[in-house]
Amino acid sequence: MRFDTDDEYDAPDDAGEHESDEHSGEQASSSRVSVVDESPRPGPPPGADEDDYKWHTYRVYPSGRPDAVEFIDTYKSFGRTHILRGLNMGLPEGMVSMILGPSGTGKSVCIKHMVGLLYPDEGDILVHGKSVPDMPDDELFEMRKKFGLLFQDGALFGSMNLYDNVAFPLRQHTEKSEDEIEHIVMRRLKEVGLADARFKAPNELSGGMRKRAGFARALVLEPDIVLFDEPDSGLDPVRTALLGELILEIHRDMMEEAKEKEREHLPTFCVITHDIMSARRVADYINVLWKGRIVEAGPAEDMLNSDNPFIRQFLSGESQGPLSMD
Repeated sequence: MRFDTDDEYDAPDDAGEHESDEHSGEQASSSRVSVVDESPRPGPPPGADEDDYKWHTYRVYPSGRPDAVEFIDTYKSFGRTHILRGLNMGLPEGMVSMILGPSGTGKSVCIKHMVGLLYPDEGDILVHGKSVPDMPDDELFEMRKKFGLLFQDGALFGSMNLYDNVAFPLRQHTEKSEDEIEHIVMRRLKEVGLADARFKAPNELSGGMRKRAGFARALVLEPDIVLFDEPDSGLDPVRTALLGELILEIHRDMMEEAKEKEREHLPTFCVITHDIMSARRVADYINVLWKGRIVEAGPAEDMLNSDNPFIRQFLSGESQGPLSMD
């Protein structure tokens, strides 16, 4: 895939189609009848009415992969506002996962818990099997290097040009020479189609270019887990689709590289979005979050064919259904 620095791009004939050789067989074999959760249905959170959670089936369709990140009975409140209310959620290793749900339901709060910027009031968050809240500071700082994060608008430093923005994590967290840094930075800028824009300031870039620059910066430390906080925010439908294709392409490349180098963990991507078309194009695995809990979760094929009225309404963008303006 080639992006020009002016954000023009000739889409390939198969743009929008998602084929992942690494795990397509696992998705095809997963049955919507064979689900992993056979435990009794949990009750509503303290102070909540059972009717508020009547669409939460808590079904989790099997992914066939261990979880890179796992939330276990996680609660988080800010004053009297309850955000996470007994959240149980996993992000399977080696997959592109999406966390979908209505606004204000706690999706971005999940990201902050994964990297230890917030701690749960109750429950636990595991990253590759280790408890984030229980980590001492030095271990927490090392764990954060497992993550790359693409913020909503790229979050570039306005006082630095594009090259220095992307090089910043390497200069901050490694002892690499400038020659080594240049090699890594230019490789990532080429991957996102911004090699020719290395000397431009952030205010000279379009919104789509800033997001791609943020993506390049998120990759320079070779993270095991890459988090995308509403990467399609502010983009038109075409550039949203192109960004989705870029996410898939880089994930495939990282999967191949991880296997060749026999790394301990396969790359895991997690995308937070409201864009249903992005979910259809990009997601291997979907978690639907509402009222601080997972309604259902599973491989994209299972979720897109769910018989749950809430899931059907949300993933089809219909006005009629359990979800209203309230």
